[in-house]
Amino acid sequence: MSTNRPAQTIIGEAPAFLEMLEHVSRAAPLSKPVLVVGERGTGKELIASRLHFLSDRWESRLVKVNCAALTESILESELFGHEAGAFTGASKTHIGHFERADGGTLVLDELATISLRMQEKILRVIEYGEIQRVGGNDTLSVNVRIVGSTNADLRGLAADGRFREDLLDRLAFDVITVPPLRERVEDIMPLAYAFAINMASELRRSLFPGFGPRASSSLLRHDWPGNVRELKNAIERSVYRSKEPDEVITEIAFDPFDSPYTPGDAKPGGTVASTRRRAPLLPTNLAGRVSDLEQELLRAAMDRARFNQRMAADLLGLSYDQLRGKLKKYDLSRRDA
Repeated sequence: MSTNRPAQTIIGEAPAFLEMLEHVSRAAPLSKPVLVVGERGTGKELIASRLHFLSDRWESRLVKVNCAALTESILESELFGHEAGAFTGASKTHIGHFERADGGTLVLDELATISLRMQEKILRVIEYGEIQRVGGNDTLSVNVRIVGSTNADLRGLAADGRFREDLLDRLAFDVITVPPLRERVEDIMPLAYAFAINMASELRRSLFPGFGPRASSSLLRHDWPGNVRELKNAIERSVYRSKEPDEVITEIAFDPFDSPYTPGDAKPGGTVASTRRRAPLLPTNLAGRVSDLEQELLRAAMDRARFNQRMAADLLGLSYDQLRGKLKKYDLSRRDA
């Protein structure tokens, strides 16, 4: 895949996200390799594109390759090209991605899935700027900036011998880590509104009426293991499922499999596993247990909201005054929280 289109608009004002964008701005003008790492769904592809469009190479091609989607032999042919007759079915010369990206940027997504033999060939391109097409003898010079993208632990893979340490050293001239959405609580609602408005437009609705308090609170309380991609799916699903397009969204459809008729996890014997919770230990001090749980939730909300009391109140489904009252009740100072 190649493109010369400008990168998509990136939404985010959380301190961790702004710090990462500043890192991108510093790294973009260089021609050195860069690694973009982060959990699945954090937007690594957008950051890789931003590195290209903020660089002096922005008028040249940006070529993206999903390395996990191709077998070793196909990936080799796609990256390096091949000569006519190089193998059965190769009826004509094929120009590979390295040649197509000459003067521009090549993004290797799912970098950790590349075989050791292919890693060695990529290392040679980084070190010498030279390639050979499959089945060819001529050495071709290319000027390509390589950006690697992965959610894998490359250092751990290198220690296990599954990723070349010398390639990791060259690729990791600089490493940009994209923060997960749970560390960007301030960005959840702006992102949610952007996704909702786009979905409403796609459905040809005249407007998006917004999110109700319960829906907003549930968005802020969710852990988002799938990050921005999960948020986008949940919002678009919720908008499209809304029965009254002119009324605010009151429920967020987090789980598309959520149904009373969904088959449960089967045990080896073929029976459905029980989902009953373990009974609490009794006797117990109910008031004390409730008090302990309330304090634990207050501390967790204040920590996640970075001590922003209005945001912490939203996380707990409380009003601002209710939260302040509970903090005072338990004498939870900023340090204690």
